[in-house]
Amino acid sequence: MTLKQAAISEEAVNTRLDIFLAKSEPDFSRTFIKDWILKGKVFVNGQAAKPHYRLKARDELSWETPQVQQTQILGQDIPLDILYEDNDVIVINKPTGMVVHPGAGQETHTLVHALLYHCGELSSISKERPGIVHRLDKETSGVMVAAKNNQAHLNLVRQFKKHSIRRRYIALVEGSVPFDEGIVDVPLKRHAIDRQKMSVSFSDEAKEARTFYRVLGRFKDYTAVELLPETGRTHQLRVHMSYLGHPILGDTVYGRKKNFSRLALHAKDLGFEHPATKEPVEFSSPLPPEMKKAMPGLKVD
Repeated sequence: MTLKQAAISEEAVNTRLDIFLAKSEPDFSRTFIKDWILKGKVFVNGQAAKPHYRLKARDELSWETPQVQQTQILGQDIPLDILYEDNDVIVINKPTGMVVHPGAGQETHTLVHALLYHCGELSSISKERPGIVHRLDKETSGVMVAAKNNQAHLNLVRQFKKHSIRRRYIALVEGSVPFDEGIVDVPLKRHAIDRQKMSVSFSDEAKEARTFYRVLGRFKDYTAVELLPETGRTHQLRVHMSYLGHPILGDTVYGRKKNFSRLALHAKDLGFEHPATKEPVEFSSPLPPEMKKAMPGLKVD
């Protein structure tokens, strides 16, 4: 551990503590910083503080910083289902069960390792997650884009922040969804106890999250739906459908039971402005066989 201290300048007054630390510690993610504060490792005027604390003039800030492990990520020969590739981006169809980037619990055999082996080089904006501009959960399958250089990376990140990227998911959810279409507009935040989960919250710390849904077909015990997220919060689709009372099949975290062979969530389409050509491009991945089989007579384009 390393102990650091800082005095609050006039420019930093009224800045949230977690935002200030995220800028001061660029080697760590915002999520890590929040968790670190909640664990009581950050002090304002000698007292443990909260992530949303607004800094005041003459506050004395101190925090413990864990040592950064400088581990180089090496490519691994892992098969990829490549939908498109050029000098700037690579678009792949991620299989269910594949973790996107190294992290706690999985240091090898991730999508990043596969991309590094295939591409040789990816964007270096994030040392921990080279090339990754967005993520899919481990059990979610479907289309993803990764950046091969920093210019493409920054351009795609801006598009995601502006919500101009088109994403379309197909899911199977429990029960019969009563309305043919609708909007789930409820904010999300980290679960207060289980930090690996997200939860609906109307506190100041929660972030806005909106999902449009449309029913594609109703079956005996479940419904096939199209999900169009306007925002891209962690676990957004899973939490929103659970909030409606129709959790995604196979979701053992936000659902009720193991009722499908996998998480029945597939990223079907992804559309964005190509970072180099500025032309609109769109990619689609086929429904996985197990989900297609569960929707007899229903054609999903």
